Amino acid sequence: MKTTKSITSVGLIALSMHCSGWAEQAMTSTEQAFYDTVMQAAPPIPADLSHHSISCEQQTKNSSASNGHYLRADEVGYHLGGWEKRIAHDWQYFQSSAGAGKITLIDSQLSDKGVGYRYLANDNTQDDLYEPWSSSKVMVFTAALTKAHQAGLASPSLAGSVPLADLITSINSYAPFGKADGNSNAIASYFFNVAGRDYATSLLHQGWLNLSNDKVALRGAYDVTLYQPEPDLWFGPTHPDGLHLKTYAKNSDDPGYRPYRCDDCGLTGNKPLTTLAQAEWIKRVAEIERDSSTAMPGLTTADVRLLFYGDGHSDKEHQVGGMMQGISIMLHRAIAAAIDNTSDDTKAVLDKATQGQWRVFQKIGWGPSETRGTGELVVLSQVCLPHYQGGRSFTLAAQTSAPEPEEASVARAGLKMQTLLNGAMQQLLKNN
Repeated sequence: MKTTKSITSVGLIALSMHCSGWAEQAMTSTEQAFYDTVMQAAPPIPADLSHHSISCEQQTKNSSASNGHYLRADEVGYHLGGWEKRIAHDWQYFQSSAGAGKITLIDSQLSDKGVGYRYLANDNTQDDLYEPWSSSKVMVFTAALTKAHQAGLASPSLAGSVPLADLITSINSYAPFGKADGNSNAIASYFFNVAGRDYATSLLHQGWLNLSNDKVALRGAYDVTLYQPEPDLWFGPTHPDGLHLKTYAKNSDDPGYRPYRCDDCGLTGNKPLTTLAQAEWIKRVAEIERDSSTAMPGLTTADVRLLFYGDGHSDKEHQVGGMMQGISIMLHRAIAAAIDNTSDDTKAVLDKATQGQWRVFQKIGWGPSETRGTGELVVLSQVCLPHYQGGRSFTLAAQTSAPEPEEASVARAGLKMQTLLNGAMQQLLKNN
């Protein structure tokens, strides 16, 4: 991540360290190399991008992950509370301990009756609260899109003079893209103020996901500086002259906003989430075509292509944007190693196994937390591996941490994440 000092930290990390007399330790050469070349790396891009598919289209019925029990949405009843007890699940499937990190993976399987899911986690960590850091930005973005639809924009394409596709790509890549300036935190905070915290949080509960954990919430921000659309209008085919959306000028103007250490926030801050909450959000977004009964209210297929591929972007140097430009190659490496551990050419392995049609849509978040005295990292991803084992499709959310609130600890959390993902992909793709 190009900027790791997030507004979700308490105050300025460097200032708090200075005031306490604590000195940040330098990274080792191994940590620095991993931080620079793996965590901050631009992702590889699939050889075949001819189809901007959302669902894993080349997943064959009854052929993927034949071992295991899967249940469809109509069998679970996601619209009713307590669905977490009715799903097919194994909360101790992955062999890693809670100390190694937290991971929840939702594996899908096709049948003649539709798509079914099994939920896999490690050491019963699926409902443990943590700070999601920037990984939650894609959740906020989808909430903002549905707010735009509620206001009457059927297919929004521009916020001011900048394509929404450029903005969401900059959120994921932390770099200028097309007309977007690369200020991920400012852009994401703007979309948070479009969505509103009460609405975004309601989507975790009765408004959509119906999660049993009443502590999960989206009530913070990512920066005090906000992207400012010029003009302050959103544009789309139904509103070629623009439409003004209600947007909070400051984070604190939103009645649903809570400061990081609010009275009832706890050590996880004002955006407490779980691996289950994040994975379920992205799984339902990704399955909008195959499983429309669980789709986010108001979200469209075009919205998901915008989020995943950056459809409509203006960058002439890149074929694709969106979450496909999410930085870091930890997950790519883990999947490739599980498929073929004799090659260190990640892209070549993925292309060969999937006829060049693999997809890894991801969002990374990390930072040093003075509140918890740790460096932390979160991975949120939707993965499609067409043709491999009949086609594999899964969603995952994972979190790791390392002691001490410093950049070196963020790198250590990254190294832990690589180990966690390596083990998880070996279990999932080798053992089914």
